[in-house]
Amino acid sequence: MTAADDLFAQLAEDMAPLGAKKSSMFGMACLKDPNGKAFVGLHGEELVVRLNRDTEQHAAALALPGSHLFDPMGGRPMKDWICLQLAAKDQWLPLTEAARQMPR
Repeated sequence: MTAADDLFAQLAEDMAPLGAKKSSMFGMACLKDPNGKAFVGLHGEELVVRLNRDTEQHAAALALPGSHLFDPMGGRPMKDWICLQLAAKDQWLPLTEAARQMPR
């Protein structure tokens, strides 16, 4: 297991009391809310969080060094999904919590 895998496993454990369940999306591990909507995933060594565009949290996440919009197919970035580098691991839990609270 990589450091990112370990951090994601810890996020899953931290979010379980809020009803988050492990699943998969786009071939990556993710967490879904009780309604089955994904709000965070692990893509390689990056955490991918769903934060509604035009929110303070979205802007803050995108401003972190190395952060970028999630583009799983190349050329069609998903504007509400942001990839966070392992170097920003101290922001993984707060942004996961923010993603869990965002309306979907």
